[in-house]
Amino acid sequence: MNNKNAIIYSAAIILAVALSCWTYLNRYPDNNDGRIEVKGMAQKDFESDLIVWEGSYKREKVNLKEAYAAITNDKQIVEDFLVSNGVSKENIVFGPVSTDEVFETLYSNDGDIIGREFKTFNLTQEVMIESKNVANIEKVSRMITEVLNSGVRFYSYNPRYYYSELPSLKLDLISRATEDAKLRAENIVEKSGASLGDLNFADMGVLQIVGQNSDESYSWGGAFNTSSKKKTASITIDLSYDVKN
Repeated sequence: MNNKNAIIYSAAIILAVALSCWTYLNRYPDNNDGRIEVKGMAQKDFESDLIVWEGSYKREKVNLKEAYAAITNDKQIVEDFLVSNGVSKENIVFGPVSTDEVFETLYSNDGDIIGREFKTFNLTQEVMIESKNVANIEKVSRMITEVLNSGVRFYSYNPRYYYSELPSLKLDLISRATEDAKLRAENIVEKSGASLGDLNFADMGVLQIVGQNSDESYSWGGAFNTSSKKKTASITIDLSYDVKN
């Protein structure tokens, strides 16, 4: 870089630093004096109105055709059980059948691997039930022994609970948390004999959803409980106001 370019480059840096300082001082003339920062919070208890229950069943047979016939029969047994207990077919989703070949490793008398021998086909199919009839699906999930007694190797998973009105709930929490923060700021400022000025900063925390009366911890990325039917949602809002003396 020659001397002329070096002078121009240095001047540009000095100008940029000066401009940044001028902007900062004009935006924060008192170095944050005369401002108040407050945190507001809102929370609400609610009950889930949507349940998702999943399970799977398996068949193992040496003959692939027989295995498919068996798992197809299992599917019909599962579907009949669900429908007969008040679950609508529209709420039942069967996944594709997955097929795995099971092999046994063969060893020599010296313990060396000498090959593999085919043993059986392992077929698995999953089923998912999604419904707003939470109470009925909970009841049906506890009656799964009827399917087991029919010869189906059914594996039931724990239900998951959701809330379909979550977007409107979040908006309500944001509004209430903002009101809470502003009220805190007004109380503090008025007690000091000043008045609240313009809002110059707002930051929303993440939505936290935990089970009611649980020992779950909040997380930086937001907690989202799906194991509890009854939940508590909360959110925080940080506000910064100018203070007028």
